[in-house]
Amino acid sequence: MLALVLEEISRLVLKEVPKPQVIPGSILVKVKSCAICGSDVRIVNYGNSRVKTPAILGHEASGEVVEVGEGITRFKVGDRVAIGSDVPCGTCVYCEAGIGNICPTNYAMGYQFPGSFAEYVLLNPLVVEHGPVHHIPDNVSFEESAMAEPLACCLNALELCGINLGETVVIIGAGPIGCMLMEVARKMGAGKVIAVNRTRKRESIVQEVADIVIYTSEEDLYTRVLEKTGGLGADVVLTACSSPEAQIDALKIVRNRGRVNFFGGLPPNMPPTPIDTNIIHYKEILLTGAHGAVPRHHRQALELISQGIVKVKRYISSVYPLSDALSAFRKAGEKTEMRILIQP
Repeated sequence: MLALVLEEISRLVLKEVPKPQVIPGSILVKVKSCAICGSDVRIVNYGNSRVKTPAILGHEASGEVVEVGEGITRFKVGDRVAIGSDVPCGTCVYCEAGIGNICPTNYAMGYQFPGSFAEYVLLNPLVVEHGPVHHIPDNVSFEESAMAEPLACCLNALELCGINLGETVVIIGAGPIGCMLMEVARKMGAGKVIAVNRTRKRESIVQEVADIVIYTSEEDLYTRVLEKTGGLGADVVLTACSSPEAQIDALKIVRNRGRVNFFGGLPPNMPPTPIDTNIIHYKEILLTGAHGAVPRHHRQALELISQGIVKVKRYISSVYPLSDALSAFRKAGEKTEMRILIQP
């Protein structure tokens, strides 16, 4: 089969590789769509301790079941399925508690397990039994269902920090993740949603989901947020970008006893972020992180898409064939578009 293979850091190669073989308890899926996540771009540029090259990346996927292994009863040939990222080991204390996204083993599709930037992806028995694999609702397309994985991550983050009716929410980083966070925050009851972006990239879509957009290359973030919050700061701030500066700014613009969520991870070679912990201490800030999602979030994301509650189509900016996947990754690295999909 044709696959996009990361042979070493900064070296992606489109090549023929052996088609995966079904074993008992596994299913083989013909990939229909797989989105390029910001973490995929970071892995290509900086590597990841969980990814051993050569590797096939891709964890925001959908496809059609074409073969099932012995013992499979939940899926059959012809089923349309959406595939997420984080795969619980199923046996540790965290997985038993339903928070397998912070499982110490930390399995994931496109990391330890081959991903979906390929014509076919094999879902091994662990993925089938414990992972984020769900039937796609009839009214949801393959393209939309590939977006269930990033939406699931947004649900996890917003669940951790909470949104109360009428609160002001600031999202730093207005890419597809940031915009989905804004859209869901609104559905959860946010009274005012403020987007923060460095430049006017993706401006038209950002304005669809935010009440106010602050461009930090043109205006002072701290001054503008206080101006729009009666001098108090935001109730909730989420950082949806890979920026140490965003994390520092989040603590400055949140109100006393407000909540901050560090959603966006930083590249592995970046030095530690210099945070003044006295800000957290004196403002009594409630600070959380967010890493991935659990299978129930993935299922909920598909339901929200199916019900039209979250309109993910607007975040799909372009679609590339697998044969032109290298161009798709180059475009994704420019950060001028929303989600880019690759389709075999």
